[in-house]
Amino acid sequence: MSFVHLHVHTQYSLLDGANKIDPLIAKAKSASMPAIAMTDHGNMFGAVEFFQKASKAGIKPIVGCEVYVAPKSRFDRGGRIDDFEAGGNYHLILLAMNRLGYQNLCRLVTLSYKEGFYYKPRIDKQLLEELNGGLIALSGCLASEVNRNIARGDLGGARTVMEDYRRLFDGRYYVEIQDNHIDEQNVANVELVRLARELSLPLVATNDCHYLEKEDAKAHEVLLCIQTGKTLSDEKRFKFGTDQLFVKDGDEMRAAFPEVPEAIANTLDVAARCDLDLEFGRYQFPVYAPPRGRTLQEHFVAETRAGLEQRLAGMRATEGWSEEKERSYHERLERELAVIEEMKFPGYFLVVADFTRFARSRGIPVGPGRGSAAGSLVAYALGITDLDPLPYNLLFERFLNPERVSMPDIDMDFCYERRDEVIQYVREKYGEECVAQIITFGTLKGKAAIKDVGRVLEFPYQDTDRIAKVYPAAQQGKDVPLEIALEKEPRLQEIRRKGEQEEQLFSFALRLEGLLRHCSKHAAGVVIAERPLIESLPLFVDKDGAVMTQFSYGDVEKIGLIKFD
Repeated sequence: MSFVHLHVHTQYSLLDGANKIDPLIAKAKSASMPAIAMTDHGNMFGAVEFFQKASKAGIKPIVGCEVYVAPKSRFDRGGRIDDFEAGGNYHLILLAMNRLGYQNLCRLVTLSYKEGFYYKPRIDKQLLEELNGGLIALSGCLASEVNRNIARGDLGGARTVMEDYRRLFDGRYYVEIQDNHIDEQNVANVELVRLARELSLPLVATNDCHYLEKEDAKAHEVLLCIQTGKTLSDEKRFKFGTDQLFVKDGDEMRAAFPEVPEAIANTLDVAARCDLDLEFGRYQFPVYAPPRGRTLQEHFVAETRAGLEQRLAGMRATEGWSEEKERSYHERLERELAVIEEMKFPGYFLVVADFTRFARSRGIPVGPGRGSAAGSLVAYALGITDLDPLPYNLLFERFLNPERVSMPDIDMDFCYERRDEVIQYVREKYGEECVAQIITFGTLKGKAAIKDVGRVLEFPYQDTDRIAKVYPAAQQGKDVPLEIALEKEPRLQEIRRKGEQEEQLFSFALRLEGLLRHCSKHAAGVVIAERPLIESLPLFVDKDGAVMTQFSYGDVEKIGLIKFD
């Protein structure tokens, strides 16, 4: 009998989860797991990458999230985040069963940032009342409301919580038990099994996976120290107190729960109930409203031809102008118009021309155009670019080609000091709920990993700085991976062999290199949708109040949303 992990943290649980997607999927496949879930802390950052890679490997992806539930209202701001008695948050696992569940999960996660953020992004039971359709709930880890009640000795309170969630998630609530070798969990498991059976609730076994293999546990402790700014020798540092939160195989999970085999079998039942099908490749163009009496295509053609006429008016007086040259412009324009119409991109060009025109009307400096878009006469006619492609024999086919269908990629350069004015114009024209900037993620690179791990291991600053100085410089704009740096630079190898502590430094850095470190706002990426973005993806709000997509630049495009640079 197989098994499915339903509580898994990837590297998108920033500086907390240490599971990179590729090795995670590879291990699930090698263990013959038919499915696996992604349940990162408070976000869905990696949902598209996870979904596509798991699907490609022949493993069913279960998109979920470990949400933070406020004990009262999500609008309440009382208590510290780490003080459950004074108003901290409870953990709850939510898994999307279908498209409705995915959309509700997107809404819940978005609102946790927009309305509930207090130390952490939080929802509440009021939102769960409204948005639980298509979702399966697992009772959660030791930080869940059920387990906090059990830890306080309030078994009646734990029972009430279970009854409350049973009502909310009618037939979709599972009681989660774990074997993490923590005494508090062992006590909780006894009561969880008893209460589940009394209330006729199904049990499900999970492992709260934060890293891939058991031997990764120490490196994960170092990762937590990087997150919290602590050192490994600090006895008061945040730690899990177990080395069991790895991706166990089915045999290991069955051996952990010999008395409740149904908890293993139920993981397969949950996986069977989850059948989300994300749609890729169907573009969702923003709605550009043409003047009354014109279709979008008619307006696009009229605007483009009028724009070309304005450009040609200034050329006709130049020396060497001829009817043949003018004919070449018109023929080129009509050919491009036909391709753009065939590929259904008129709206895209009109949107870009619109906000470019706005910028120029406000005196905001706009670049002349760069990249393959400079090969488009239509872009030149609409004022998107200021470079005439014909004298330079620039090819339109490098920009758009019906035989290689992809979105046009027009990179626009606006003055960085006034770029926000253009973005605000777009929000006002196309709707706040349809426009957002795009998130980007910073990665823990080799040299930075050495510095971070060095601090955690209490290396003197001058020592890690010395190591960083002999680290090979970036090549062709790309950082050199630590493993390659060790091969190329003998001095790094000498330092590594110097002693046990130095060996630890490099060993931990190698394990942690490549993990995501933080998220931030893409410098210029903006997405504009035809309908509220929350229907397609979750949104993130940074500390400055900027609203961003939770999916990265490439993933936004994969689900069909239109991005503008």
